[in-house]
Amino acid sequence: EIDALLASGVSLPRLATPFICLGLALTLVSLIVFGYMQPYSRYAYRAVMHAAANAGWNGELQAGAFVTDDRLIMTADRADPQGQRLEGLFIRRLTPTGREEVITATTADLQVSQDRLNVTLNLQNGRRILEGADGVYDILDFDSFNTTAPLAGATELLRARGGDERELTLGELSSLAASGDSVLPRSTLLSELYGRLARAAFLPFLPLIAFPLGLATKRGRRTPGLVFAGILLLAFQHALQLGQSLAESGVVSAFFGIWTPFALFTGFGVWMFMGSRDRPGETPISRLIGTAGDRIARAMAARDARVQAA
Repeated sequence: EIDALLASGVSLPRLATPFICLGLALTLVSLIVFGYMQPYSRYAYRAVMHAAANAGWNGELQAGAFVTDDRLIMTADRADPQGQRLEGLFIRRLTPTGREEVITATTADLQVSQDRLNVTLNLQNGRRILEGADGVYDILDFDSFNTTAPLAGATELLRARGGDERELTLGELSSLAASGDSVLPRSTLLSELYGRLARAAFLPFLPLIAFPLGLATKRGRRTPGLVFAGILLLAFQHALQLGQSLAESGVVSAFFGIWTPFALFTGFGVWMFMGSRDRPGETPISRLIGTAGDRIARAMAARDARVQAA
């Protein structure tokens, strides 16, 4: 099909134009998604994970689980599926005056207040041991006893958005790097800014690499070209990561560390595309791969011939 199109007068640049336009559209999408949407979503994800990891007691207690706070430890041997009808309850807590209180109960019912600030515990058949002001413990056996315990909501996020450069948008990275009013080093801000821009700007150049390596005059030589293209993309990604690391450590400037790999890989793509306009599929890379494959095939044929002769 490609041969028929080329024979009808459709040039390789004409074939690549729609894909280059698609790359330009994806560049805009990449700038929006990775430049502005991802920083907010990354921070929101971390906020949710932090809240889940530091969430307090919600008024339910599962069997064998522990409710722990600075002044409270609570556990139960058995509980209903809702976690509000308990058996074998144990509570140890410190009173506001700093005295120790231990309560055990055969059964207990939990009821959360309407304001979600406290939970009322209706205890049956238990014992309460309270440290007195003089250090002597008072022991109370009861048939029914009511007490309250505070509910603790999830703690607030420890820091505001922007403690990590990946949580900043492109505009924020640019303004903070220009002003110098940031807790993050300027080299870190610039390397993150240039890295996002370079990844987005690289998308229109992908067709220039894909077309020469994807086309081949012989079907058997397409696979090595596609493998080489995949390795090239992987190398570009790792080169940007290396450049960002070197820039953050102060070894090279952020501009040099990011835009040098970008210029090398995009220049290579343009050079390879321009060289394959006259003979699509015939690039220095494909010729190198073809020559290596032919030599390997001849070597294997010569070896088989020697084996048969022997």
